[in-house]
Amino acid sequence: MNIGIEKYYFFMLLLLIISCKPAEDKNKDSILASEIIKTPILNLVEANRLAKLPLHCMDQEYPNKLNQTIGSAKDLKSPRILHPAFYGCFDWHSAVHGHWSLVSLLKQFPDLEDKNVIREKLLNGLSKENILTEVKYFDSKLNKSYERTYGWAWVLKLAEELHTFNDPIARELESNLQPLTNLIVEKYIEFLPKLNYPIRVGEHPNTAFGLSFAYDFAIVTNQTELKLLIEQRAKAFFLNDKACPIDWEPSGFDFLSPCLEEAALMRRILPLGEFKLWIDAFLPQLKDQNFNLETGKVSDRTDGKLVHLDGVNFSRAWSLSEISNGLPEYGHLKKIANQHINYSLPSIVDDNYEGGHWLGSFAIYALNSVAND
Repeated sequence: MNIGIEKYYFFMLLLLIISCKPAEDKNKDSILASEIIKTPILNLVEANRLAKLPLHCMDQEYPNKLNQTIGSAKDLKSPRILHPAFYGCFDWHSAVHGHWSLVSLLKQFPDLEDKNVIREKLLNGLSKENILTEVKYFDSKLNKSYERTYGWAWVLKLAEELHTFNDPIARELESNLQPLTNLIVEKYIEFLPKLNYPIRVGEHPNTAFGLSFAYDFAIVTNQTELKLLIEQRAKAFFLNDKACPIDWEPSGFDFLSPCLEEAALMRRILPLGEFKLWIDAFLPQLKDQNFNLETGKVSDRTDGKLVHLDGVNFSRAWSLSEISNGLPEYGHLKKIANQHINYSLPSIVDDNYEGGHWLGSFAIYALNSVAND
């Protein structure tokens, strides 16, 4: 009888051990899953944190990467003289999207703790006089293609943000910026018909990125000529593309995904049915519910090139959000977008100017994209 009782208790203990282990594993899987699908939120606390990045650098003239072509000694001038609106944040395009960041945050969060400072800096930086000086810079024969098309795209994104901001300061700033906005639209219209082949890299010249932001601007501001031209050129460049080698990404210095930027552009311009057929041929693996994309790993955030990979995480997130927009069968891509943001977001506000001068804008745009899903 005692032996029977002992066997009974041993058997019950064994069952308990066996049943507990799967429960533990299931709990771990549940925790892991919740970490991956956690949607990062741009709230007031995060907005205040991210606003400090452009505020810190928009008046910081040095170090500075001018990227200008010099025709003679008379062209050797300080960044502030050459670019009175966009001389800070290390380079011209970062200064432009730093201004976009502040406009975007001010529009979404009227109670930003630095709202008065932000308004003052925007009005001072984007004055009529400063913008006219920026326009004049492009008159130089040697710098007509300056910032083509990455900086151009961010000018139009800034103009779009001001256009959709219902505030008196936005009307004044939009008016001040208009000569530069008009110039960039003209430059797109002049350049795109001459571009015979798209540029498929993971850095500034990426054609799909430059067209996406310009297209958003054209839609919002009813720039019909620009809109139709982008649609025509995008189809000529990308409509017949198949089997994009996303497994090759990212390259060591990428802050854009060539495959995903292209897909996000085509999601914008193609009707839904056409896009479904196109994406099935271009990136068929995206439809797999088990598709995964490892985040870009940053080994050294003090290296200005290696820290680009934080940027690729943010830009992948906004591209994946755009691709899955209105397509429930691609809803799993949103988890990957969240995972990419969650990897890089905690690390971009630090003392490293190499990433801090530009990554805030990428983070804000990515956060806005997943919030709109």
